[in-house]
Formats: sequence, structure tokens, C-alpha cells
Amino acid sequence: MDFPIPTTKTQIRAFLGLAGYYAHYMKNFSLIAAPLTHVLKGKIKKEWVTWTKECDQAINKLKTRLTEMPVLYAPVYKREFIIQTDASDLGIGIVMSQHDEENEEHPVLYLSKKFTDAQRKHGTIGKKCAAINYAIKKLKYYLEGQNFTTETDHNPLVRLKANAGTNPHLMRWSLALQPFQYKVIHKAGKKHLNADALSRSDIE
Repeated sequence: MDFPIPTTKTQIRAFLGLAGYYAHYMKNFSLIAAPLTHVLKGKIKKEWVTWTKECDQAINKLKTRLTEMPVLYAPVYKREFIIQTDASDLGIGIVMSQHDEENEEHPVLYLSKKFTDAQRKHGTIGKKCAAINYAIKKLKYYLEGQNFTTETDHNPLVRLKANAGTNPHLMRWSLALQPFQYKVIHKAGKKHLNADALSRSDIE
């Protein structure tokens, strides 16, 4: 609900990526989102958009849909958790999800955090590891004693799970995950838009 009002086309696309990830749970999603998709049209490539009352109504309605049933679910501890993480130059985005009895994926909670100045200086792999470390730290009470999957759009992290080498960020990540029962899988960036949008938002 605290997701900031987009002011550029890039920010609108990011929010629509998050909402669109769960579009099949939202009746009339395209109609609700129409004011937002409308401002993206046209040959004018300027980033800044003219925000209207209709845009305001659309984003507020989508925020409400994203934070209530049938999109958002309560956790069920007998099912495996899915931890989707992403990192941008701005910060970290995390979505914890589960599959329901019909194997449909539902979010359980959303997290985001801005990077410190020091963290912004890390390379891509360091930022992606920071996202995983933050997720484990914040969600450990859900994850202790549970099997879970971590999904990342950074493929090297899948291989480096068992071989952190001498990279201090990877070694810290491996040590933090040792008490947990987990696997890491790669998920293509275009299928990872929910966590991606949160990592690029200016919210805590």
C-alpha cells in the first residue's frame, strides 16, 4: 500500500510488472489498469508522464487487490515457501509465496529495503546476495525447520550455492543459509517482475 506514486514511464512499467504478475487473480485487470497503460502509449518517448485522477484511482485499486484475497494468502506451514528476491541499484525486493492446493502461486508477504551507500558500491552478485541474506534474516521465523526454494534472476548464484570461493559476500550468504533446508533456482528476469518492481521502489 506504501508503493510510491509513479512519476515516469519506467516506474509505471515496474508497478504494472508487479501487478501483472498476479493479473490472473484479478477480475477485469486490463480495465482497471487502462489509465496506467494509456499514459505509456504514443510516440513521445519522454520519461515523465501527466498523472491524472484516473491514474490515481487505478493504482489505488490495484494496490488494494494486491493486498487482499484472492491474491494475498495467509501462510500454510505444511507447504513449501518460495522466496523470490531481486536487487537493483536502489535496493532489495522480496516476495514470499506459496502454491495452493491447485498449484497456483500466491504471495504471502512483500518486503523491500533501500540499500545503504556502502551497499550500492557492491557489484551485481554482491547486491543479489544481500537480497537473499536480508530475506533469510527477516523471514527466519517462517523458514526455520521448513523446506523452501529461493528464486533469483542471477544464474551464477545457483552454481555458487555449493562453491562460494573467496568472495566474502557469497561466503556470508552460504554461512547464513547453512541451518536451512533450501534449494536455489534461476528464474528469468522477465518472469521475476514482482520482486524486481519492489527492488526499484523507494519504500522500506
